Amino acid sequence: MNTVVDNGLAPGPESYSAAPLIEALRRILPAHCVLFREEDTRPYECDGLPLYRCLPAAVVLPENEAQVCEVLKLCKRMNVPLVPRGAGTGLSGGALPHARGVLIGLSKLNRIKRVDSEACVAVVEPGVRNLAISEAAAPYGLYYAPDPSSQIACSIGGNVAENAGGVHCLKYGLTVHNVLRVRMVTIEGEVIELGSEAPDAPGVNLLSVFVGSEGMLGIVTEVTVKLVPKPVCAQVVMASFPSVEAAGKAVTQVIAQGIIPAGLEMMDRPSVHMVEPFVKAGYDLDAQAILLCESDGTPEEVAHEIGRIEAVFRAAGSTRCQVSGSEAERLKFWAGRKNAFPAAGRVSPDYYCMDGTIPRRHLARVLTAIEQMEDDYGLRCANVFHAGDGNLHPLIMFDSNKPEEVERADKFGAAILELCVQVGGTVTGEHGVGMEKINQMCVQFTRDELETFTAVKRAFDPPMLLNPEKVIPTLTRCAEYGKMHVHGGEMMFPDLSRF
Repeated sequence: MNTVVDNGLAPGPESYSAAPLIEALRRILPAHCVLFREEDTRPYECDGLPLYRCLPAAVVLPENEAQVCEVLKLCKRMNVPLVPRGAGTGLSGGALPHARGVLIGLSKLNRIKRVDSEACVAVVEPGVRNLAISEAAAPYGLYYAPDPSSQIACSIGGNVAENAGGVHCLKYGLTVHNVLRVRMVTIEGEVIELGSEAPDAPGVNLLSVFVGSEGMLGIVTEVTVKLVPKPVCAQVVMASFPSVEAAGKAVTQVIAQGIIPAGLEMMDRPSVHMVEPFVKAGYDLDAQAILLCESDGTPEEVAHEIGRIEAVFRAAGSTRCQVSGSEAERLKFWAGRKNAFPAAGRVSPDYYCMDGTIPRRHLARVLTAIEQMEDDYGLRCANVFHAGDGNLHPLIMFDSNKPEEVERADKFGAAILELCVQVGGTVTGEHGVGMEKINQMCVQFTRDELETFTAVKRAFDPPMLLNPEKVIPTLTRCAEYGKMHVHGGEMMFPDLSRF
């Protein structure tokens, strides 16, 4: 994608010079840890959402916690914005640099410090890849449960920043449910710890405030995560349905029956046709929607639960149910779901992955609305998502070489998010707000709520230098967007009554 969208972070007057900042950084860090030439900083101009691009004044790559502390102290002293970056796989522009600021990459803090098989915890630095934690824990029969589709590349520090989930978050929870302790550095360069390896920690629960704060409150330098025993047995039911309505009903009924699967994912017909030629997972090309529902536990528990799931699916109108007969087949079923994003790259020059969450009972309504929006905006959209917890991931396909398509894709995405809010959901489930959804924050929250969010940030970051101008919109921005949720009045939505 090569289109640049104005992100409001223009460099400003030509007279601005980063030379004093770069000189100061090189006094506290080794020369190879400070990047400032354009050819060196260009790879950091965006994260996984290249709709927004901006070159930072400098990129620093600290090699230890002490260096992180010194960078923060310097940025505060010089009043320089600071943006943290993990592996750069985020999809909301959360790691978009500031033109006059420092981007601090944490990829060199990549040690697994300790795996404690008795306490079932791992202590890792923020640059450790998500999947690497499970690989290190595997000899002990343990693994780290949250598994985003990008787990082979995404880092645990980024997972903490965005409160990442994955296909198994329905049963095992998001990052916030699997992190016990975080060691972080404040804007003053002070190291503090939030949480504890014990079941609870004294004082206010600031750990839950920090996880998902998108780099606005401090910089992670160490994370203690919970490990869980690897299930003895796991199987997946792959079920076909004649309509998204029938599939949505099946999702609701599974949960209503008291079944909490390890994973419950939905793919609509366009996504199935996009993925199957790429992965050859054995998906039913005649289905209007398919569900992947996994059960794990002992062989007896799995057999019993799989039987109940199949019965629910058949009662909801499933036309085909196939249970994985081996571990290889189970992984093949999931490979299709986890490779949906790269599969989109085979059928479209570009795609825009949205991330909204809705009550499960509205799945059919929202998917039908998205199908109608395809006609409104003249763009194709495939839906693949965490159906069990209502976390949608519509993939809007467009060509970034056509500016009018970029604009339509942006408006299409905004309409989906605002529909999510209208039916009682939220603008994000696991990708974060970043730059992408900052306007939709004006739709979801009142003026008083946004001011409270700002007060929390200011308590951690008084000079407001950490990842500024993202996540929490200003009231002026909301007024300009024209969608402010006015206290005591009606929330303003686009006309979505036909949906």
